[in-house]
Amino acid sequence: MKIVSRDQWFEVKQFSDGIRLIHEPYIRPFYRCNLWHIQGRDKDLLLDSGSGLVSLREQLPWITERPLVAVASHCHFDHIAGHHEFPERLVHPAEAQILAEPDGDNTLSKAFVGDDMFEAHPDCPLCYAEYQVKAAPATGLIEEGDVLDLGNRVLQVLHTPGHSPGGISLFEAATETLFSGDIIYDGPLIENAYHSNLDDYARSLQRLRALPIRTVHGGHFGSFSGEYLRKMIDEWQRRHA
Repeated sequence: MKIVSRDQWFEVKQFSDGIRLIHEPYIRPFYRCNLWHIQGRDKDLLLDSGSGLVSLREQLPWITERPLVAVASHCHFDHIAGHHEFPERLVHPAEAQILAEPDGDNTLSKAFVGDDMFEAHPDCPLCYAEYQVKAAPATGLIEEGDVLDLGNRVLQVLHTPGHSPGGISLFEAATETLFSGDIIYDGPLIENAYHSNLDDYARSLQRLRALPIRTVHGGHFGSFSGEYLRKMIDEWQRRHA
């Protein structure tokens, strides 16, 4: 397996609207989580924190130059393994115990962490037998209807279970932008994890379809339009009719 230096582990893409996409390019696309950094006037927000193999704070020191809240879209390992690096951590109550007491089963790391996940290893080669998500107990809980106020931008918390019971999406009504987590993205969806629920999935997708969404930033793969979102939801519903 190819070894890359830790300072090459993250890639950052800057969008024009104060949003940054952070990802780990040497993790293969199916497993590669999108970390969304949203800059506000008074504080910043980080939605999801990746695999935890390399320190975000060490390699991207700008990430904590301003007050920041780390939010978990849900508590699978590829989304929360860096959360312990941040002092303010929010999660839905349905998955707070996973964030506080992660293990190989409840985070899915036992099922997915292996050679198939990587194009290369960081220069601190991973021993899979020892891979473990560090505990990061929530400092606060977020539920349906809560708002995250960054000063000049407000993100509404949507409880969107289905992929997992505590899955959330964030909706910025002013820009019609949805951060969807893993309830929907432009790639193969995981609907059969140990705590997935297809009835919840259907309800969450139908709810998202009704929103005035222009842009979707998902938990994996590329961003896409609201029009494409509605098409994807219609196709999902036909497949599951």
